[in-house]
Amino acid sequence: MAVTGLILIAFLLMHMFGNLKMFIGPESFNHYAEWLKGQSADGGILYPVLPAGWFIWLFRIVLLAAVVLHMYSAITLWNRALAANPSSYEAKRKLAQTYSARTMRWGGIILAGLLIFHLLQFTVHATLVAGPFDGSPYDMVVGEFKIWWLVAVYAIWMVTVCMHIRHGFWSAFATLGANTSAKARAVLNGCAWAVALILYIGFMIMPVAVLFGWIGA
Repeated sequence: MAVTGLILIAFLLMHMFGNLKMFIGPESFNHYAEWLKGQSADGGILYPVLPAGWFIWLFRIVLLAAVVLHMYSAITLWNRALAANPSSYEAKRKLAQTYSARTMRWGGIILAGLLIFHLLQFTVHATLVAGPFDGSPYDMVVGEFKIWWLVAVYAIWMVTVCMHIRHGFWSAFATLGANTSAKARAVLNGCAWAVALILYIGFMIMPVAVLFGWIGA
């Protein structure tokens, strides 16, 4: 659970960095999108170590495995918690104090559903809100995030994502042995909040910039 969670957080940080290339312009963002898929003139990422276009599929397999293992771990731990939880009212105790900690499981289910929509939208192009797509990746992103309610949906989704990440980051490193003292807990908690805030700002600044015409005007 901890290891796969950290892999997914690393992916989100990388994805966020790629999205910020929208601020540089169409050429930079389109090259980035083509480079990841091995469609750029230079053969793409890890070419010629890997044949052009192979990296993205290996990356997707690893990412899918991380998501599946993360969900499997979550379901397994949930079942163990239910089995160990006393049924009598007097014996129950609330161990998780933060809202994000109490909603990790249901938050994960919500995230999974919205992730599927996100992939269908920007990867498969099956749920594009602005209509059929036949232009560049840059044009597609601009077209989608010019719709105000879609930006609002993503803003709410990212709140859920970052709440999940804040508690997940803390829990992952605590599980791996970083929660050794009060000072370590404070540092770990600060890092968890920092990562969550960086991801929220980093992911939302681009859609907001598109919505207000600062990008793609």
